[in-house]
Amino acid sequence: MTTRQVEHAITVEAPAAAVYRLIAEVENWPRIFPPTLYVDHVERGANEERIRIWATANGEAKNWTSRRTLDPESLRITFRQEVSTPPVAAMGGTWIIEPLSGTSSRVRLLHDYRAVDDDPDGLKWIDEAVDRNSRSELAALKTNVELAHASEEITFSFEDTVEVAGAAKDAYDFVNEAGLWAERLPHVASVRFSEDTPGLQVLEMDTRAKDGSTHTTKSYRVVFPHHLIAYKQVTLPALMTLHTGRWTFAESASGVAVTSQHTVVLNTANITAVLGPGASVTDAREYVRGALSANSRATLGHAKDYAENKR
Repeated sequence: MTTRQVEHAITVEAPAAAVYRLIAEVENWPRIFPPTLYVDHVERGANEERIRIWATANGEAKNWTSRRTLDPESLRITFRQEVSTPPVAAMGGTWIIEPLSGTSSRVRLLHDYRAVDDDPDGLKWIDEAVDRNSRSELAALKTNVELAHASEEITFSFEDTVEVAGAAKDAYDFVNEAGLWAERLPHVASVRFSEDTPGLQVLEMDTRAKDGSTHTTKSYRVVFPHHLIAYKQVTLPALMTLHTGRWTFAESASGVAVTSQHTVVLNTANITAVLGPGASVTDAREYVRGALSANSRATLGHAKDYAENKR
């Protein structure tokens, strides 16, 4: 069996410990790494953990489970896919963070992998995916670590919740069945929806704004019946460089609490172009929050009606 070993590296203007922490805390990954859609923990120990990752590779969404060993003393994290997705037969590697000075560090990303049946086409596909993803991950890591302190003002999260006197499954079904949203939601003009892999959805839709204009967004969604739908937008409106979110369905005494949560990083370069020459970051925050919240509350309201009528 042919095992390929490759290394990618980048210099980051941030302390090594800060870089290590960002990579170690997987909740950050959809915000740091462009290909990553969602990550959760399967098991957690002191320095050993199992995580599930949903990510895109060469434009296709895939998911896998990895085992990680964390070594905060030497600033190393090793990882190994437990069950790989064809054409990958085996995949593992190491993050190594090396201090260059008190304020800068070198990040090395090592990979080793094999293709199913040593297939040369499969190996070529993996070579390209690893190279592309490693470059984009390291470039994004550099950008996001360096911006971490500066970007607090432009990064924000918020949520809207509605109490539903109905079943969690029915409220979940309404949000899960996004392919029907053009018929069910007035603010959705059209939808392209697919779920080729169960639990992993691609949702592209044209949404109407209050002024009558429409804009197109594309998201990948990871769904966990009947309690969570997590998503990451990959085609974004002009005022955002990042938008992740989650729909949660929590049983309550009176029925179910349905929450729509958003995390946003503003695209400051486009603020004046979109909102006018005098517009500030505060104006952009209010505008984006208002637009996202209006759509969320509309969807929550219709989900509530749907679930309560089902009762």
